[in-house]
Amino acid sequence: MSRPESRRKQRARARRDPREWHGQTIVTETDLSSTFETDDAADRRRTSRRRIRHGVVLVVLAGLLATAVYVAVGLARGDISFDALEPSPRPSPTSTCPAGPFELQDASSITVDVFNSTTIGGLAGTAAEQLRERAFAVREIGNQDVGPRGMTALIVAGEGGRANAFTVQRVIPEAIFVPDEREDRTVDVILGSAYEGLVEPDAVDATPAGLFCGGEETQAPTPGATTTSAPTPTAP
Repeated sequence: MSRPESRRKQRARARRDPREWHGQTIVTETDLSSTFETDDAADRRRTSRRRIRHGVVLVVLAGLLATAVYVAVGLARGDISFDALEPSPRPSPTSTCPAGPFELQDASSITVDVFNSTTIGGLAGTAAEQLRERAFAVREIGNQDVGPRGMTALIVAGEGGRANAFTVQRVIPEAIFVPDEREDRTVDVILGSAYEGLVEPDAVDATPAGLFCGGEETQAPTPGATTTSAPTPTAP
């Protein structure tokens, strides 16, 4: 087991090593230089990385600015357009009114149901008698409430009864055709408050043509009319 070094030997060794003083290490100029050189290298690396990052950011910002200017000029000159910015054109209205042309049919072959949509008592009965005088086969007379007000009449028929509806429409002035889903060739005449009678026989236009559906699409009346088979009912 070694004995601890005596204080005399320690002082002697310190005199021999100039970097120690009373057992403490003396920091020399060389030690300081190596330490600061290491710190300076690390600072230079950090500074270099910051400069690189700043350069990349500046390049990206310059590119975005140039792109924005290019797009703005292109939009102003009309060279560039975006579909999302263009107003979508409104769909052009499509008419479902049958264009025909249809020809006048034999009135005796047309079965007609006549309905009164007004509060004018006896309107449907009067019109039914007028249609019978023109040889139309009037089957039912009744009341039916519909949306349009102030019209002359609605002429309602299915696809198979369009020519019949055309014939009825030509004898009732300003009548509006309304299609429905019926499968037979019968025609409904729904009278409005503007109904004043039929066209004179010699004034009926026999020129083949399409049906008249009015300025706007008219909805087909909902079923549920109150009808009667009496030839001359008092209420309708």
